[in-house]
Amino acid sequence: MRRTLVVLAVLVSQMLLGWAPAHAAEKERIALIGVSGLHWSDLTQADTPNLWELAGASAIGSMSVRTVGNITCPYDGWLTVSAGTRSAAGYRCGPPPLPEQQDRGAVIPDYDYLHEVAGQRNAGLLGETLAKAGECSIAIGPGAALGLADRKGAVATYYASPIQVRAQELERCRVVAMDVDDLIRPYFTAEGKLPTVPDKLSAQERRAALRLADAKAGALLAVLPENTTVLLAGMSDHGSVPHLRVAALREPGASGRELGAASTRRDDISILPDLTTTVLTRLGVPVPDAMVGQPLVIGDPGATFERMAESDETAQTMRSVKGVFFIVLAVLQVLFYVVAFLLLRRRKGLPAVRLAAVALAALPITSILVNLLPWSSAAELFGGMAAWLVVLTALAFAGPWRRSPLGPLVVVAGVSAATLAADLLTGTTLQLNSFMGFSAEQGARYYGLGNIPFALLATGTLLSSTVIAHRLSRPWGAAVVAVLGTFAMVLGGSGMGSDFGGVIAFVPGIAVTALLNLGKRISLVRLALFCVAGGVAVTGFAVANYLRPAAEQSHLGRFVGQVLSGEAVDVIVRKLVAMLSTLLSPTLMPVVIAAIAFLVYAIMRPDQATAGVLPAAFSYSPALRAGLIGTLVSGVVGTLVNDSGAAVLSMALALAIPLVLSAGIAALPGAPATEERPLAKV
Repeated sequence: MRRTLVVLAVLVSQMLLGWAPAHAAEKERIALIGVSGLHWSDLTQADTPNLWELAGASAIGSMSVRTVGNITCPYDGWLTVSAGTRSAAGYRCGPPPLPEQQDRGAVIPDYDYLHEVAGQRNAGLLGETLAKAGECSIAIGPGAALGLADRKGAVATYYASPIQVRAQELERCRVVAMDVDDLIRPYFTAEGKLPTVPDKLSAQERRAALRLADAKAGALLAVLPENTTVLLAGMSDHGSVPHLRVAALREPGASGRELGAASTRRDDISILPDLTTTVLTRLGVPVPDAMVGQPLVIGDPGATFERMAESDETAQTMRSVKGVFFIVLAVLQVLFYVVAFLLLRRRKGLPAVRLAAVALAALPITSILVNLLPWSSAAELFGGMAAWLVVLTALAFAGPWRRSPLGPLVVVAGVSAATLAADLLTGTTLQLNSFMGFSAEQGARYYGLGNIPFALLATGTLLSSTVIAHRLSRPWGAAVVAVLGTFAMVLGGSGMGSDFGGVIAFVPGIAVTALLNLGKRISLVRLALFCVAGGVAVTGFAVANYLRPAAEQSHLGRFVGQVLSGEAVDVIVRKLVAMLSTLLSPTLMPVVIAAIAFLVYAIMRPDQATAGVLPAAFSYSPALRAGLIGTLVSGVVGTLVNDSGAAVLSMALALAIPLVLSAGIAALPGAPATEERPLAKV
């Protein structure tokens, strides 16, 4: 019922804007043409005239074909359409199984494997839903048969080729799906798997495969009834590197418009499960609650093939240098702690150490701020980050705050927190395709607060609030921490941030920081209760989100639905495995180990390790000690409850520890003191 109301609301809004889709006036027919491995850059008028013409008459967008793993084979892509939720057959898969013909229909061999071994309990849900609604469907090709099969793996009408389809059947059935596998077939290895190289075919070989795929698509397009809505989708990857694929929807008036979905909250990006929901919604068939996709939405004009191709190129640029960035960050962090240890012990080069500490702490947020600038290449990307790094570092040491030991700290921490808060309030445009945020082609998240940005938001908020608390009495200082922390936590946990694990981790960090500012001791029992409170808070956000219309739900609300349907265990297991895998990350763990080792040694042997820098920082501002402990609590809990694992703690430490050291250097005896001592002692 909720989905029906959402669809009606979309129709009304579109009519008020002066454009209504064809299905608003009459019963709709829909055809899904899946061309596995299809890029926007593949479409040319010379090589793919049929697909070129189809896409030119369509609303167009990019599609993330990610299912369970990073790489999606055609089997998993069509299985996801069948289930309406991200699905995988298991192992390193390849093409969908070849159906066994039975009269006019067919049966997928060994279909029980999907339910009993692979754990894909939703396999066949699309076909089952269509059958219960009395809708007949036609499957052409193995993938289409898998996509339209019922829970027993059976399809009522199956053809191996579009030239076998009779026109009267297309008039009788409102649903037809075709698997165009000519482009992807040459990529499979001798074992029938996707290759482990980015692109197995030469440019000439790919063009030859594209021509065959275009001819097959054209054969169906030539016989479809005129009033048929056509969906074109690049159903899978073709090698070892994920890409954004083609998504197009043809109907009268859609040409040149953007194609997106509420599932991504992006005007020009959708995900594979959106295809399933779109088919059912267009037919007027109720969508089962187990399906997570949202109907494709035709948006504003101005979409072009070139712009869609550039979206994938941008994502690939980010992907190609992401590993290099984190390696450099890890090396700089470790190198900084080694050099700082040596120089601090000798009380030499302290201004240079302080400058390096502030610059190093500013580096993570520059990876978000760089998306305020136009960039298309790795050189422009790193150049923009370098420019922001210079600006932030200069700002930290400019103005009247430069005379305060806490001045540079509050600038970098405050800018980090404010940038992410502003991004959440404006639709999270800066986190997409950023080192610290999420990548378009991976499809793990497209909106809200990512795990690493959570670490920066939480750390920046806690450190900034403790600087304010530094000047206030204990009760007022604790109140500031609680208010600012709660504001940031609500941003992250509400529909804007949709962050599950972040809320669980942020609540104890806020509570610990506030209580330490009040001079209270923190026991293990209290800490455990704070973590429970975080769980209760995020449960409230999730339930509230679940009660909203389906089209407005984020993954928080959908997780509640998965709990109710019994599917949540699989989700939790996948996230646990992902979290454990990051604990051994060669680029993240050195940051954690170096920072923790330096911090522990500095606390246990302050005079030897840092020449009294940390004690000077905590003596100057006891509130700062509270903020650092609260940050560590949030980072540790965040590591345990998020699938990014060690990335959360490493980024929290990468921001917090250098800033605290910079404050301690300025607070050493003999440094100019320009602020009054705090009123509160922690």
